[in-house]
Amino acid sequence: MKYLSLLAGLILILSCSGPKAQTDSDMINSSTVKKLDLNRYLGTWYEIARFPHSFENDLVGVTATYSLKPNGKIRVVNQGRLKTLDGKLKVAEGKAKIPDPSEPGKFKVSFFLFFYADYYVMELDQVNYNWVMIGSSSPRYLWILSRTPQMKPEIYQMLLAKARSRGYDLSKLILVKQKE
Repeated sequence: MKYLSLLAGLILILSCSGPKAQTDSDMINSSTVKKLDLNRYLGTWYEIARFPHSFENDLVGVTATYSLKPNGKIRVVNQGRLKTLDGKLKVAEGKAKIPDPSEPGKFKVSFFLFFYADYYVMELDQVNYNWVMIGSSSPRYLWILSRTPQMKPEIYQMLLAKARSRGYDLSKLILVKQKE
């Protein structure tokens, strides 16, 4: 478990470090939601789709669970099964914070020491908090999450359209197998 956390943190650090020259194909609209009720956001989210990353390689049945820590930071527990829904459980525990309360959709997440990466809440079901689209300042990161293991096809298609309009290359998006 510690190894997975260390590896995930190191990969995030290396992939998000340093400014890079952007090309037209790298440009995305990474704007975030203006309103976010943290207490409603806490809890478990199921990963419906994601861009591939080595720190989630071969994981299915992936969930992210957020809870409030006594110090005001957010406990993050990401877990998934290796290759099959009955495969070995892999767990990574980290922490998150909202550095600027005037931008509640911009989190910073860390799985390794004090190195933080962007976690941008770009689209959110503001009524029921049933779905969310997460990105970062980089076009390499995109997740679609749901409160349930399955997402209604019309919601998924709507989120794909929103991601496409933001400039994401959806050819890289992979569906994450979840229990029915």
